[in-house]
Amino acid sequence: MSSFESVVVIDGKGHLLGRLASIVAKQLLNGQKIVVVRTEALNISGEFFRAKRMSIPIYNRRTQSHQEEEAIHIENTRWLKYHAYLRKMTRYNPTRGGPFHFRAPSRIFYKTVRGMIPHKTARGAAALERLKVFEGVPPPYDKQKKMVVPQALRVLRLQPGRKYCTVGRLSHEVGWKYQDVVARLEERRKAKGAAYYERKKVAQRQLTDAKKNAKVDQKTAQALEAFGY
Repeated sequence: MSSFESVVVIDGKGHLLGRLASIVAKQLLNGQKIVVVRTEALNISGEFFRAKRMSIPIYNRRTQSHQEEEAIHIENTRWLKYHAYLRKMTRYNPTRGGPFHFRAPSRIFYKTVRGMIPHKTARGAAALERLKVFEGVPPPYDKQKKMVVPQALRVLRLQPGRKYCTVGRLSHEVGWKYQDVVARLEERRKAKGAAYYERKKVAQRQLTDAKKNAKVDQKTAQALEAFGY
C-alpha cells in the first residue's frame, strides 16, 4: 500500500491479527480508506489452546516431588484466556457501564485497530470512519480486486511449523453464533466465482479462435499493420 488509492480492499485470510491491524491503523491515519473482508480467517500466532486458555499454577506446599507439582499445575488450570478478558467489568454498573466485549471477528479486529489509534481525538475518530470490516465477502466487494499485505502474512512472518489459530474459531468458542452462516455464504460465493471463471475461459478461448480463423483482406491487413495490429 505504498501508493494512495480511493479504497483498498484487503482479504484478511492468512494474515496475523496484530501485524495487519498495525499496518491498517497507520494507513488510516494517513487518510487511506480501507475495507477488510474475511476477518474470520485472520490468524493468531500460538496454538488454539494457548490463545483460549490461561494456565495459572497453584502449588500445594505439602507436595514434594516435581511430578506432583506438575500434576497439580495441570489440574488447576483456570479460566480461558479470552474468557478472562470477557469477565472484566466495572463494579458500579457492570451491565451498562462497560467495558463492552465483542465476540464477532470483525469487531475483534476493529477493536484491535482502535487500540492503535488515538480514537478519542478528532483525527483518530476520522481515521476510524475510513475503516470497514466484514465477515465473509459481502457485495459489492465480492466483485472487486482484493489485496494482501506481505508484511502481515503468516506464511512469511512465522517460522515453518509454528502453531496458530483462527479468529473465527476463537469467536465461535466464546459466543459468536454465525460461523455456519458465514461458511455457507462463502461456499455459495466461491461456487459462483468458479462458474464465472469457467465462462470467462470459454469466452476467451472463443475470442482467440475467432482472431486466428478470421479472414482479412489485404487492404484491411495493411491498415491494421499501420496501426500496429
